[in-house]
Amino acid sequence: MILILLSVMLVLTVNCSGSGSTEEIELWPEIEPFQSGHFKVSDVHEIYYELCGNPDGKPVFVLHGGPGAACSPYYRRFFNPDKFLIVLHDQRGCGKSRPFAELRENTTQHLVEDIERLRKHLELEKIVLFGGSWGTTLGLAYGETYPDNVAGMVLRGVFLATKDELDHYYHGGVSLFFPEVYERLLSALPDSEKRPLPDAFLEQLQGKDPALRERCGVAWVKYEARIGGLEASDDWVDDLAKSEDAGFITTLALFENYYMANGCFLEEGQLLDNADRIKDVPVFIVNGRYDMVCPPVSAYQLHRRLPKSELVIAEAAGHWMGEKSIEQALLKAMRKYE
Repeated sequence: MILILLSVMLVLTVNCSGSGSTEEIELWPEIEPFQSGHFKVSDVHEIYYELCGNPDGKPVFVLHGGPGAACSPYYRRFFNPDKFLIVLHDQRGCGKSRPFAELRENTTQHLVEDIERLRKHLELEKIVLFGGSWGTTLGLAYGETYPDNVAGMVLRGVFLATKDELDHYYHGGVSLFFPEVYERLLSALPDSEKRPLPDAFLEQLQGKDPALRERCGVAWVKYEARIGGLEASDDWVDDLAKSEDAGFITTLALFENYYMANGCFLEEGQLLDNADRIKDVPVFIVNGRYDMVCPPVSAYQLHRRLPKSELVIAEAAGHWMGEKSIEQALLKAMRKYE
């Protein structure tokens, strides 16, 4: 997503004190796309995309989280609109992409190829990848497939799609810190359900009972929201679930459990094993110290494998992109590419 990278990268070491500077940077002003539309990527799917900022600027591709979420106007505000061509797209079946909530032809490999198709469609050369959570998984998968097309990466909340990470999220680690929240998640399932959670939730979310589909979808979104931030109260999560668009709840719950039940369509350890393919790519990594969704150990492992990476462990932060120390680190990272 960038034609020209930094000519010199900093010596890259773990920064355990946040961004390493007390200077506070404001989000860039709100902007509107100068172009938007749908781009046909297969016989089944059309992805929605939008272009913001400078048409002749350095291209940066925003990869949203989930899987199953979508891009939002908030994402546009991390980039200097005079310097960057900001490319956002909703992944297959998500947001404004069509058809909605479609799982056919929907795998990590399909999503990687969609990024490449969109890059070619827009006649761009090297690009910078800016992704968070699932967006880091997708960004790494794309970078390791097309390393020559990547000028750099900014990754927030690293998820490598390993069995250990899935077990932490579904069965082990989270329940040690949020036992009552985890118990509420389990209570959404039928009493007889004893299988591994991704499979169990996926079956209910694809089931014929609309009330059970809704119950499981809302329970899933509440679970993720409650453990995602350091100060997310139960009342706040309840209000969020009530106000959230039903379509967002549907795709987030369905797609996350669909992808996780299938190991994100990656071989075990694939992203870390193939990290040498992007060893010459400058990578800036940000992870919340207390991220329950994507614990910082994955970010640290990735950093150790990439000689041109910089890792910021954001103190007093969980998983949310909008937590101040994470937001600041991301804004400062993008300054390096101006």
